[in-house]
Amino acid sequence: MEQRSYEITFLTPAFLGGADQGARWRSPPFKQLLRAWWRVAWAQDQDFRLHGDAVKKMRAAEGRLFGNAWLSEDEGGHRKSRLRLRLDSWDPGKLKDWEGTAERKTHHPEVGMGGNGMPVGSELYLGYGPLTHDKNRRCTVLKGNAAIQAGETATLRLAIPGDDQAEIHRIDRAMHWIDRFGTIGGRSRNGWGALQVQVKTGTPSGRSTPLPLVPWEKALETEWAHAVGADDTGPLIWQTGSQADWHGLMQTLAAIKIGFRTHLSFTTGKGAKKTEPRHWLSYPVTNHDVLGWNNQRLPNSMRFTARKDAQGRLRGVIYHMPIRPPAEFRPDGRALCSAWGNVHDFLDTQCHGLNRIKE
Repeated sequence: MEQRSYEITFLTPAFLGGADQGARWRSPPFKQLLRAWWRVAWAQDQDFRLHGDAVKKMRAAEGRLFGNAWLSEDEGGHRKSRLRLRLDSWDPGKLKDWEGTAERKTHHPEVGMGGNGMPVGSELYLGYGPLTHDKNRRCTVLKGNAAIQAGETATLRLAIPGDDQAEIHRIDRAMHWIDRFGTIGGRSRNGWGALQVQVKTGTPSGRSTPLPLVPWEKALETEWAHAVGADDTGPLIWQTGSQADWHGLMQTLAAIKIGFRTHLSFTTGKGAKKTEPRHWLSYPVTNHDVLGWNNQRLPNSMRFTARKDAQGRLRGVIYHMPIRPPAEFRPDGRALCSAWGNVHDFLDTQCHGLNRIKE
């Protein structure tokens, strides 16, 4: 087995834990995160030609490495995972009481009466679900028992079958991309549970690999996250200015998300008979449901994470991994391109403080 060891550090609090709603370091979510970025590496190895039986081939390769209960004998059969993954501890999260008094407010133009909007809690806006509002204390609090605090660390060890260099290279690339883009736990697409990954032992080969980039309109032809989008300017990756702590970072990210969503204003309310541009960004939308879409869910494909800069301060990173909505949404390719093109233009020209970066 080829072995790797990494130090994992959370840059923002993580809503990660078990069924008791208590936070705890656990290895299964890390395996799932690795599996998601392994799929991106697999797609890159196919030059992103993902039509026909490509998904079937990917699932077969995934099942042979990560374990499965669905492959036929001809495809490799049922088996346990050949990849071994272990955390050095499964300690409970140390964040027991949310620092609601440190939460920064962000103006939301669609909240409140009178049409002028009002300030909302940035952390509650990005973390609603794991976070909730306490009316008596008048602040944001944890809904569960705990969260993993920013700055907590653990060692993650991997053992990869040494006879398969292609899989070793895919895992190395996946871990490199997790360091650049990875988040984990509840509301992770909003920047919670952002990870920093530092190699402790082993000689990973993934850092010299090009980013998994696909023209974003082409990426919208595929129903699973397989690449970072790109346009004529370059990768669809934006970086914020530096922040002293994660409270300030979350205020910045909340303002960005509110901005690009409300920029696509609604003309209808509940029970809309036709879709509007903002519906294609994510669904459901509070007070703006679509007839026929029922209780279906469409995750936001514009993702947030955090990184440390050379001075040790935090910067937010926003990147787009475009996917085509499932067939149940009856996706309209032209409407999708129009909506997301509008968002890209907003981030490039109207969201001050953001800069495009190459990786």
